[in-house]
Amino acid sequence: MSGLVEIRDVSKRYVRGRQTVEVLHHISLDIQQGDFLALMGPSGSGKTTLLNLIGGLDAPTSGSITVGGQRIDTLGGNALAKWRAAHVGFIFQFYNLLPMLTAQKNVEVPLLLTKLSAAQRRQNAKIALQLVDLADRGTHKPSELSGGQQQRVAIARAIISDPTLLVCDEPTGDLDRQSAEEVLMLLQLLNREHGKTIIMVTHDPRAASHATHTLHLEKGTLAEASVAA
Repeated sequence: MSGLVEIRDVSKRYVRGRQTVEVLHHISLDIQQGDFLALMGPSGSGKTTLLNLIGGLDAPTSGSITVGGQRIDTLGGNALAKWRAAHVGFIFQFYNLLPMLTAQKNVEVPLLLTKLSAAQRRQNAKIALQLVDLADRGTHKPSELSGGQQQRVAIARAIISDPTLLVCDEPTGDLDRQSAEEVLMLLQLLNREHGKTIIMVTHDPRAASHATHTLHLEKGTLAEASVAA
């Protein structure tokens, strides 16, 4: 069965001086609509590289990547940027919030490229903040929020455009255990109740246990997959 994300015989190489480093070796993978996939593996295994390829932040050296029927590996720079804006919500380890903007204004940022009115942007941001249980923090700047709250603002920003995919790179890596658990429960809620397809890189087995599937990368190749109970 074909998936929402179809990766076919993908390899990725980087040239560093006279040396060629092959990070991914002939990866083939289907990710279904509504999956919550955890990508695990040791440092240098290629998991973040694979995540960046799926999110359109990088292009494969060979092979094809199709998301929702669209070949993204053949898109040029401008077309790829537009595709990312429309289809991918990014959640990073270090939040990447703009320090001078309130939580609500940070959440609105992806909508600045749309034709929505200022009033509609504000309304959509309020709804997104309600969904991540931060309706009462919209006027706070990042410095006035805890790490867990900042990550939830980042999640609200990632979902505000109703993306096809949520792409998460170590989303709990900078959080204490309680805040990490709250963020993971939120991702689980977005997956189970709102049907979001989530791909998450993590080194933490506790984080991976919240996913429906886990894939392990070892030296650029896929090891056996497992399904969460």
